[in-house]
Amino acid sequence: MAEETSMPTEGQPQNVQLMLDEREMKSTFANAYRIHTTAEEVVLDFGFNMLNPNPQGGQQQMLFKVTDRVIMTYSTVKRLTGSLGQLIRRFEQQFGEIPTQPGAQGGQRPR
Repeated sequence: MAEETSMPTEGQPQNVQLMLDEREMKSTFANAYRIHTTAEEVVLDFGFNMLNPNPQGGQQQMLFKVTDRVIMTYSTVKRLTGSLGQLIRRFEQQFGEIPTQPGAQGGQRPR
């Protein structure tokens, strides 16, 4: 798949064709994340929360199973944040506010 995009080079915007290679892409479900930072990068761990099938001490425990890690520069995180914010604003304008608490209603996309 190809897309046209403008990439500035030395003060002059230039049209560049962006080629996407999705042959090694995988899809993963995540309902949880964890963020680590250093001075140069942001580390995002993605995975899912579930009840621990083997709790210790008889007490119910929640398990965060980490399945993927993405490491990005701060400038990439800032661009991603802007893109995601725009995506959420458009969705909520069309379908209503998305709740951030598990089990809350709202923001349901019609099927």
